[in-house]
Amino acid sequence: MQLAMKTFAVDEKSVSGYIYHKLLGHELEPQSLRTQMPKRFSAPGLPELNHSQMYAVKSVLQKPISLIQGPPGTGKTVTSASIVYHLAKMNPGQVLVCAPSNVAVDQLTEKIHATGLKVVRLTAKSREALDSSVNFLTLHQQVANSTTHVELQKLIMLKTEQGELSSNDERKYKTLIRQCEKEILGAADVICCTCVGAGDPRLSKLKFRTVLIDEATQAAEPECMIPLVLGCKQVVLVGDHQVGTLYLPRCVELTEYAKQLGPVIMNKKAARAGLTQSLFERLVVLGNRPIRLQVQYRMHPCLSEFPSNMFYEGTLQNGVTAPERLRKNVDFPWPVPDTPMFFYQNLGQEEISSSGTSFLNRTEASNVEKIVTKFFKSGVVPGQIGVVTPYEGQRSYIVNYMQFNGSLKKDLYKEIEVASVDAFQGREKDYIILSCVRSNEHQGIGFLNDPRRLNVALSRAKYGVVILGNPKVLSKHPLWHYLLTHYKEKNCLVEGPLSNLQASMIQFSKPRRTLAKSMDQFRRHETNARDYINGPTGSGAMSEAARRSGTPSRFDASFYRTHDALGYIPSDVQSLRSQATYSSGLPMFSPAGPFGAVGGSIPRGVNGAKRSTYGSYASSVISQDAGGNSVTDSSSVVGSAASNIAYSQSDRLRGRRTSFGSASIAGASDLGSLSQYDYKSQDDAGDMDDMKSQYAGTQSGVTVF
Repeated sequence: MQLAMKTFAVDEKSVSGYIYHKLLGHELEPQSLRTQMPKRFSAPGLPELNHSQMYAVKSVLQKPISLIQGPPGTGKTVTSASIVYHLAKMNPGQVLVCAPSNVAVDQLTEKIHATGLKVVRLTAKSREALDSSVNFLTLHQQVANSTTHVELQKLIMLKTEQGELSSNDERKYKTLIRQCEKEILGAADVICCTCVGAGDPRLSKLKFRTVLIDEATQAAEPECMIPLVLGCKQVVLVGDHQVGTLYLPRCVELTEYAKQLGPVIMNKKAARAGLTQSLFERLVVLGNRPIRLQVQYRMHPCLSEFPSNMFYEGTLQNGVTAPERLRKNVDFPWPVPDTPMFFYQNLGQEEISSSGTSFLNRTEASNVEKIVTKFFKSGVVPGQIGVVTPYEGQRSYIVNYMQFNGSLKKDLYKEIEVASVDAFQGREKDYIILSCVRSNEHQGIGFLNDPRRLNVALSRAKYGVVILGNPKVLSKHPLWHYLLTHYKEKNCLVEGPLSNLQASMIQFSKPRRTLAKSMDQFRRHETNARDYINGPTGSGAMSEAARRSGTPSRFDASFYRTHDALGYIPSDVQSLRSQATYSSGLPMFSPAGPFGAVGGSIPRGVNGAKRSTYGSYASSVISQDAGGNSVTDSSSVVGSAASNIAYSQSDRLRGRRTSFGSASIAGASDLGSLSQYDYKSQDDAGDMDDMKSQYAGTQSGVTVF
């Protein structure tokens, strides 16, 4: 990631000038690509596209930067594969397709292969032995099956039989492998890998005109930069910023599933510095409007109603009817016929798990087993059921409870997938059972208060949803109050034995806060830039009078402890003078965000003596062309130095921190070496929801910033 950030800063060929300035947040005139539109937007081998999907494909083909928001079940993968097909057919060069997780990459690879394109799935060496649905498309497997290198095939057979080769044969074997890999990669229309995998040395010599990143809201911004600096001139980001990146205190246990998905930011300092904001989210904040897919094909209409109204302004349309999502061969006792959902009231108490870092609820676990067993007896097969819970303690307890206390054969329960909310991101099951766990009178509800996680949990099921929780506790929180009210209005808030469920007469507690206030922390990035520039006098980082006079006000470090410095882009992009930094309200320092490792731009050609007097220049948008079309500012004065310097978009040299000093930089006492991406293991005290807890050591398999 460091190398990608450095490449972006110093190599003008890493991305096009337009994308470079767009990623920095500069205001540019909209740019259209001269493209001959295809007669059909649907791709061969894939389902026909609906109106919103066709509009997305058409729009992407004409723009250098495109954002596609795909709410749950709206066909993001099919749309992405259709886009890749047309990009590969219409433009010269190869298309690079990435996602933050291997699961997402495999799913997209499968769809792209169905269109008839030549696809190569590039995996890490450590994953070559693992089985997958697209194993035959992996680079190592295509090398093994290659018939063009007879000598290589002989050496492969010899190595398989003997286990090892002589030193001469081994050298020849490695040379032929590299040669064969190069030929296969060069002949491919599309190369698929994870975002981190795009940094593979085997791709370093290749240039990709077009890059598509799926599940882009699950990737940290530095992660997205790795594929983008491989010569990108057109980028497509696909995701759903209603399901963004998350910060987790390090004391919270993670399942293996959660470790494989998205950026889990374990360090508070990294989270405060902006790493919880994805590139997709930041571009939306900066005014790039995403194209939203509007028709969902996954959920029964009654299941999609609440997510649509709460998270997507009621714009989500149903592409399936209620009869299409009713299983006639399943005789499950839903409290309201033809409405396959209910909230099952559980009043059991939560407990801290044996690890001391998670929670469990024995009553809910027992009822989960009863509901699963009821599904079995109703004709549902195990693979169609998913149990979702936000806590590792509950996950492991449910697995063990079903194994040792289940009323049916153990083998049946083994096939039930019990996992975290994160594990089900991008996936679906016929039936979902959600165990809320939290049940206390005085503490918070932790992860359950995150609207993005609730959105994921409620939108994984195709045919039915069962939620288990304590309404008295959950209703104190505005988001859950609305959900419980929704279920109660439909007579789906129930209590009693499963054989005789009755509508609950419970009265809800009044929420402690309004819904808008409770969701403020999750909408922080939408207002940061506006707050910084447009905030009232004295309340922001810079007063209005100071902005008018062009004089910086006293630097307020506390502002940066709660705001994301990354989105603060100078409004005066016409000027190249150092005053542009002052007039924009920006302190003269390298912002402590993902681009903070790069620092400010010091113009090329400045000698060493003058370089020491230069602070961080406000980036400028004058021309996308370097050299002849650059602009010369003959009166630029920075500090006490004056010089004649030609500026262009290629001025991407590493800056340095100026006279504000490290202690003034975005609460630098808190950030430490974050701006340099110092990867290290360190002990950190975290809040386990509302309870203070200490956790020593670093979670295995999780990158700690």
